[in-house]
Amino acid sequence: MAKLRITLVKSTNKAKEAQVATVKALGLKKIGSTVEHNDNPQIRGMINKVSHLVKVEEI
Repeated sequence: MAKLRITLVKSTNKAKEAQVATVKALGLKKIGSTVEHNDNPQIRGMINKVSHLVKVEEI
């Protein structure tokens, strides 16, 4: 199964509460933090909600 590497590249200071919660649910804490998740529709939906805050790479 494909994996995704997700990196937080922008601050969540001015983001809406739902977007901040989505970033936390992805496991991201600080700018520059990176997590790996399996590529599935649930993770893709979360990424779409905060696409302006994160960078995504396929592994």
